[in-house]
Amino acid sequence: MTLDDLINSCGEWLAVGGQFSDVVISSRIRLARNLKKYPFLSKASTKQQTEIEHKLFDAITSCNFGKNAFYVDINKSDSLDRQLLVERHLISKQHAEGQGSRGVMISGNETLALMINEEDHLRIQVLRRGMNLDDAWSEINQVDTILESAVDFAYHKQFGYLTACPTNVGTGLRVSVMLHLPALRFTNEIEKVFRAAKDMKLAVRGLYGEGTDAIGDFFQVSNQTTLGQTEEEILSSFKAVVIPSIVKYEQEARQVLIKEKPAAVDDKVWRALGMLENARAISSEEVLFLLSHLRMGVVLERVKHIDLSVINELFIATQSAHLQKRYGKKLDGEERSIARADYIRDRLGRAKPSDN
Repeated sequence: MTLDDLINSCGEWLAVGGQFSDVVISSRIRLARNLKKYPFLSKASTKQQTEIEHKLFDAITSCNFGKNAFYVDINKSDSLDRQLLVERHLISKQHAEGQGSRGVMISGNETLALMINEEDHLRIQVLRRGMNLDDAWSEINQVDTILESAVDFAYHKQFGYLTACPTNVGTGLRVSVMLHLPALRFTNEIEKVFRAAKDMKLAVRGLYGEGTDAIGDFFQVSNQTTLGQTEEEILSSFKAVVIPSIVKYEQEARQVLIKEKPAAVDDKVWRALGMLENARAISSEEVLFLLSHLRMGVVLERVKHIDLSVINELFIATQSAHLQKRYGKKLDGEERSIARADYIRDRLGRAKPSDN
């Protein structure tokens, strides 16, 4: 499997399903690990960085992570391929924009990604559709155990796993759930969620994590600290309190809108569909806002001829690098806007009732 093969799919983690799938897009668990006897990347020499990549590459490839797993040398990849991986949430922006030896091993279904030389020597990431932290934890814990039998990770008896960022020291665990919260934005209740999240020491970020704004009412909620907490405590908090509470607020807000402002909801939803079906040029940012409104309409059954899987496909396929890879050439801003509109009209045209 290669990067080009990714263009014709949207990844298992973006498939429709999982608990709270009307609100929760996906669940992610990430572990930060560093090799013993090597400095953190910020202090590592070019030679040491290369040694770290080779050592981890050998360890990863010696393990069986699926016959379709493939490795991408980020340092040798062009900017378009790096951006493609960011858009698919398989590497971070920091990893894409870094310098020196670095790469990522990706499983065939894109649920597992092992980033070498990102902020830490190794970032293990597992993605799942909907709210499914149990399966994500089971897989990542197994992967971590397998790798720990092949290499020595930096570990302190008192503090736990040592990481480049102090907030990751301890378990090195980050739990992140991607949420779609259009009704809370519509009703101006979203700020209450932000304040509550801050009080609970949670981070609320945009679509692509740290340093990104929320576009199209899509938010990532994650824990900010790991020291002093076990993996089970962090996961339990997310599963039993954090995410169910936010989901409940959003679902209640949707019902209030349907009861009190049905015309306003329908106007927003059908305007979005009309623009997506008829635009001749459209930006990636505008698409995300319109898809957000359309997704709300589909979930609330105001629009019945479009499946959530189509929206998830457009969610990925209309991003800049995906469009350019699909067209087989680099496109300037205007060309991308035109190509994006063409693709959306074609895809929505194939989602008419007669095709379902």
